[in-house]
Amino acid sequence: MSDRSDLIETASIPSDEEIDAERERLKYRKKYMHALTSTVYVLVIVAAVSVLLATIFLPVLQVSGTSMEPTLEDGDIIVLLSTGDFQTGDLVGFYYQNKLLLKRVIGQPGDIINIDDDGNVYVNDVLIDEPYVTEKALGETDITYPYQVPENRYFIMGDNRATSVDSRSSAIGCIEAEQIVGKVIMRIYPLNRISLIS
Repeated sequence: MSDRSDLIETASIPSDEEIDAERERLKYRKKYMHALTSTVYVLVIVAAVSVLLATIFLPVLQVSGTSMEPTLEDGDIIVLLSTGDFQTGDLVGFYYQNKLLLKRVIGQPGDIINIDDDGNVYVNDVLIDEPYVTEKALGETDITYPYQVPENRYFIMGDNRATSVDSRSSAIGCIEAEQIVGKVIMRIYPLNRISLIS
């Protein structure tokens, strides 16, 4: 019996200051956990929205093949901008038979395209300046020139004119505006070749 009374006597009742300090500690811990979970939720939402926006408005893809050399090389990673505004000379990505291809816009709806035997390209009887082409070539073509681009379609060509299969061939022909995913704006890999694309 005396052992039990000794135990009760040695147990001290906390003071008001100690109780207040413990309450403050628990309150701080609760606020900290709330702030932490709120921050995590916000970061998850921001990451999800960023991925969604990037997928919709800034698709990223890897180049496969040599039809756009020397501008783009096999293995380059590029960023596209989803837009409906395409000008002659723009590099675009478009869907063709469940594949995403990259070519350059040469002619817009209604334009008249003519290509001579040396590979010089004329749009509406004007020779276009093509600094991105290193070797001009007529390439694989089975259409009759001069050729008028149908409405709501674009005449596209690869920069590697000798090997590219593009609108010069009826196998691909002119592409519809709805097929175009976006305009190539930047190469992000390899790192030593990061650049804006024009």
